[in-house]
Parts: sequence; structure tokens; C-alpha cells
Amino acid sequence: MGRKSVAVLPQTQAILEQLGEQIKLARLRRHLSAELVAERAGVSRATVWNVEKGNPSVAIGIYAAVLHALNNMDKDLLLVAKDDELGRKLQDLELTTRKRAPRNGGD
Repeated sequence: MGRKSVAVLPQTQAILEQLGEQIKLARLRRHLSAELVAERAGVSRATVWNVEKGNPSVAIGIYAAVLHALNNMDKDLLLVAKDDELGRKLQDLELTTRKRAPRNGGD
């Protein structure tokens, strides 16, 4: 079976590549080999390389495992969408959100 191809916008691909480069630099600053990080993360060395390239077909869980293998850097994932300025502005405007219809026959 072939690998899944994930279509992402060029801007998103650039972000993933930057993320991968930052992960690679974090690994190198810690003087850790890709092989050791792979072993700690429970993935192959090739998967670590794919993370470091920003490959969009790599699951977010793998990114988290690799970050954890770099001395608990997975906590950085908590920063994603932390400061949701647009969302907060929309919330402040109290825009209504679509709600689901009630279930049939239930209270």
C-alpha cells in the first residue's frame, strides 16, 4: 500500500517546514542523534527525518512524541492557538453559533 499524499497550501507547507527545522535545531542543540530521538519517540529514524522536513503526512502524535523525546518539549504544543485573537473578538461580539437540532423523541 502506498503512502498517503496530503495536500496542503503552500503557506501551510512553509510553516510545517519551519516547524521541522526548529525541531531539528532543538535536537542538534541537545547533541542528540536522530537515531536516539527515534528510539526515545518509538518511531523510525526516517520518521524523525520526515518530522524535521515538515512532512505533512506525519501524524501530529508523531510530532508530539518527537518533541517529548527532546526532553519534554511536547508541552510547547499547548501554545498552539493559545492567543486566539480573532476567536476572542468574535466571542466578544457575541456572534451566535449554529446549534444542533434537538434529538427526536428525547428530552
